[in-house]
Amino acid sequence: MCAVSYGSELSNRGPTFDMDLSDFMEGEQPISYEKANTYFAQDPSQKWAAYVAGTILVLMKELGVRFEDGISMLVRGYFFVVYAVGTELNSRSDFDSTIDGAAYMSCLIIYHNGLQRHFATKFVSSAVPEGKGVSSSAAVEVASMSAIAAAHGLSISPRELALLCQKVENHIVGAPCGVMDQMTSACGEANKLLAMVCQPAEIIGLVTIPNHIRFWGIDSGIRHSVGGADYGSVRIGAFMGRKIIKATASTRLSQSISTANGASPDEVDNDGLELLEAEASLDYLCNLSPHRYEALYANLLPQSMLGEVFLEKYVDHGDTVTVIDKKRTYSVTAAAKHPVYENFRVKAFKALLTSASSNEQLTALGELLYQKEEMKCSCKPLLQCHYSYSACGLGSDGTDRLVQLVQEMQHGKASRVDDGTLYGAKITGGGSGGTVCVVGRNCLRSSQHILEIQQRYKKATGYLPFIFEGSSPGVGKFGYLKIRRSIAPKS
Repeated sequence: MCAVSYGSELSNRGPTFDMDLSDFMEGEQPISYEKANTYFAQDPSQKWAAYVAGTILVLMKELGVRFEDGISMLVRGYFFVVYAVGTELNSRSDFDSTIDGAAYMSCLIIYHNGLQRHFATKFVSSAVPEGKGVSSSAAVEVASMSAIAAAHGLSISPRELALLCQKVENHIVGAPCGVMDQMTSACGEANKLLAMVCQPAEIIGLVTIPNHIRFWGIDSGIRHSVGGADYGSVRIGAFMGRKIIKATASTRLSQSISTANGASPDEVDNDGLELLEAEASLDYLCNLSPHRYEALYANLLPQSMLGEVFLEKYVDHGDTVTVIDKKRTYSVTAAAKHPVYENFRVKAFKALLTSASSNEQLTALGELLYQKEEMKCSCKPLLQCHYSYSACGLGSDGTDRLVQLVQEMQHGKASRVDDGTLYGAKITGGGSGGTVCVVGRNCLRSSQHILEIQQRYKKATGYLPFIFEGSSPGVGKFGYLKIRRSIAPKS
């Protein structure tokens, strides 16, 4: 296999990667994911290849696929890809015009040589910058695997494709991410938001973005990575919190059952017992409602906890893709609290997005982006989602500055005169840098205010942020491109 990355001079990665596919084999069986992770981690400048070549190993291990032919991957622009149209292109100009018309894409190029076997080249292209917290790594995995599957006649559903690509990220790249990004790249549709429950990957539906609402992404210039120590430690803290909540619920349940055994049937609170039973076996923190969290568990979670102390008391945290460092102290309360409230905020955002168009709708949508988990039983209003990342340790000066600039523009005199243009912003992805997502009114004045924020950020930091917007379909709708080499007829 040979992979070539165009644009590698813009980052710290080698321009080419090649390997013998037999390196993925150990006797008659594919090597373990652990060995693959070590293999790609040997040279940091070559680690990018794990996102591409890792898809081959996952197909070998999970679907029993074997590759007898050579494979080459050409990666242009690097990252953020989705896929294609069922069309065969006849010229370079056709190809260029197709790329210009799609935000994300991968395409498959097959050079036929007249034999039953063939040599396949996959080309992945994108103009979206990498490492910006906008699912670029997931997209390149989905693009690569889709192209390989198409070249080798494999039929893989978009959902299954996403789950397979998550294995690439978790086990071969070594990033402890969820499946949301891969699902979006595989199952998303243009101009719609994908509503889903990551348990493990269930689609609720698609929500059309109203015509009067527009989204922008503004790059902070600070590189984001879900493979970093901060993201992994927050994930561990969240799993610690879940384990403590389950243990607390189990203890309360035992006490309640013991009390109920001596009570009359009329005195037994069966609903309360059922809730405790569900919380004692809690599989996902987002399944815990905010009011239950605040009433029973918020005051019992430690702000932080040493890994060694946690393991002595609870044995393990129940996560298969992270390992607790005994000598490290982890933030527990903030990390566990975030998914509980984020789930509530997402549901509220979805409900608002589908409500009647009004200034109040836009204001409420923007406010949810800022929300922080401060909704107590006294019904305090939600405050600031963006700052929840900072509370978890996943914020950054750059993204905070961009959010502040949006707020200043939102409440400035010019915005008030225009009846409001920008309404809210929040950090995207796993935090720790990357991109800020801005929501606003779909009008020319809003775009002008975004450009003004871009210039203000440059003046303050010296960095001109990249602005991107628009929408495109995922692999399920876009498919793939097949380009055939034209062979001149013999004279």
